Amino acid sequence: MTESAVPHIGSPRITVLGVQPATPPFRVVEIDGEVVGEAKTITDVLLAALAAGIIVHDLDDPGVVRWVGGDKFTWSPRRW
Repeated sequence: MTESAVPHIGSPRITVLGVQPATPPFRVVEIDGEVVGEAKTITDVLLAALAAGIIVHDLDDPGVVRWVGGDKFTWSPRRW
């Protein structure tokens, strides 16, 4: 098997970090390891991806988006 035939297993290009307790709460979005902005909704994540030339078909695919500190429905800080 040649090196080019070996599948590349890497991390997803998009990472959405945990909710920041602000008014309103937000999540930091990273693309390719660089912070690209803040997201207050799923739409903000999709717009950031589109601006980077990434079309997201499935926000639940861990190969596409890594959700840290919650999932795509987590937009408010945890209450302990």
